Amino acid sequence: MAYDPTSTEGVPQAGRARLEQNRAGLFTSDLSVSEFLLVRQAGFQPVGLVIGSSIYHIGIQLASYRQNQELEVLSQAMYQARELAMTRMEEEADRLGADGVVGVRLDIGRYEWGENMAEFIAVGTAVKHRGGELHRAPSGRPFTSDLTGQEFWTLLQTGHRPVGMVMGSCVYHVAHQTMRQSLKQTGQNVELPNYTQALYDARELAMERMQAEALEAKAEGIVGVDIHERSHGWGSHVIEFFAIGTAIIPAEGSADHVIAPPQVVLDLSS
Repeated sequence: MAYDPTSTEGVPQAGRARLEQNRAGLFTSDLSVSEFLLVRQAGFQPVGLVIGSSIYHIGIQLASYRQNQELEVLSQAMYQARELAMTRMEEEADRLGADGVVGVRLDIGRYEWGENMAEFIAVGTAVKHRGGELHRAPSGRPFTSDLTGQEFWTLLQTGHRPVGMVMGSCVYHVAHQTMRQSLKQTGQNVELPNYTQALYDARELAMERMQAEALEAKAEGIVGVDIHERSHGWGSHVIEFFAIGTAIIPAEGSADHVIAPPQVVLDLSS
C-alpha cells in the first residue's frame, strides 16, 4: 500500500469527524496521566488517538509432516496485514499534523464469521512538538514507537529520538518426531535437536528482518525489542515468531548532550 498523507480511504464518516474534532483542538489519548505528564514535559502535545485497521484473509500453505520449514505465504500475510494497519494509522497522524505516534499497540482479533480471517489493528497517540521542532522520520513520515510515555521521555533524555517501529515476522512449521524418535527419548534427559533448531531458525529469521527494516530507516539501533510467539490457531506445530522494537537515531546536537545521573526514588505507594 502506497503511503498517502492526505488519504482518508476506508475511514468511516464518524472517524473523519473525530479527526476534524482533533484538528480543531480537542485531543484524545490512551496515555495514562503519568504518561501524559511526561510527554508534555518532553515538549510534546498529544493531538489525537490514531487507528489503523485491516481485515485480512490469510492463505493456506501445506508443509511436510517431518520437515522444518518457513511457511512463506503465511509469513507474508502476517507482515503485510500489519503494515497496512500501521500505514493507515500513520496517515491519520499525518492528517492531524503530528510529528509521530507513541505507545503504539499492534493487536490481532479473530471473529467467528471468518476462520481464515483476522483483523490487524494499530492504535497509538499522535503527538506534536510544541516548539515546532521537526521530529519526523528521515522518510518524512511521522515516527512511530511502542515506547510508553515514560520510556519516550527517558529516551529523549539520552539525546536520541525514535524514527519508527521496526518488525520482522516468520511463520514456521516445526517437524513432527517419528514414533521411533519419541520412544528412544522416553524417560531420558536429552535435548531435542529437531525442535531446538526449528525454533532457533525461526527466531533468527524474524530478528534478521527486523534489523533489515532498521537499516533501511538509517537507524543507529533498536530499543525495547520483544519477540512474540503465537500459533494463531494454525495448530501446535505452526508458530509465528514476531520481532518488534523501536528504531532510534541521535537527536540534533546530541554530540554535546550530557545525560543527567540517575536519582534514587522510593516507592511509597505500597
